[in-house]
Amino acid sequence: MYQHILVAVDGSDTARLAVDEAIRFAADQKAQLRFIHIVDEDVIYWSAGGMILDSVFEALRKTGQAILDRAVAAANKAGLRAETVLQETVGKRVANVVVEAATAWPADLVVLGTHGRAGLGHLVLGSVAEGVARLSPVPVLFIRGQIDKTPVTSPPKAKAH
Repeated sequence: MYQHILVAVDGSDTARLAVDEAIRFAADQKAQLRFIHIVDEDVIYWSAGGMILDSVFEALRKTGQAILDRAVAAANKAGLRAETVLQETVGKRVANVVVEAATAWPADLVVLGTHGRAGLGHLVLGSVAEGVARLSPVPVLFIRGQIDKTPVTSPPKAKAH
């Protein structure tokens, strides 16, 4: 039986599906829920050419808090209480931060959405879910979204003669 369920949320469609599934699971297990959103400051720092952009960081924090607030509202609507953590990280992989939060709480289960991407999109965005799976000392429940089957390039169209 799981008593503490940590749910990583990022505002994506699959994260919303993960919230819904975690709420159902927590209600069934009579477990506590904790939602975590991570603001990865390294990504913004490097993409801005090493400049510190306080306004961008503040916007990311506000967006993260709004994501957490929506998750809590969904839990409350289902008759559950939930806690939130808005975690900022510099110099650590997001997967490590999720696992550290799960260990510190301590969570019995981690729930997160996968992004259902293939190719380059998987390489960039799938690494968080895979990292959590590799590092987590507790079970991890992945919630899948739709697989993006859009080809990278469209095949040439046949010409009518």
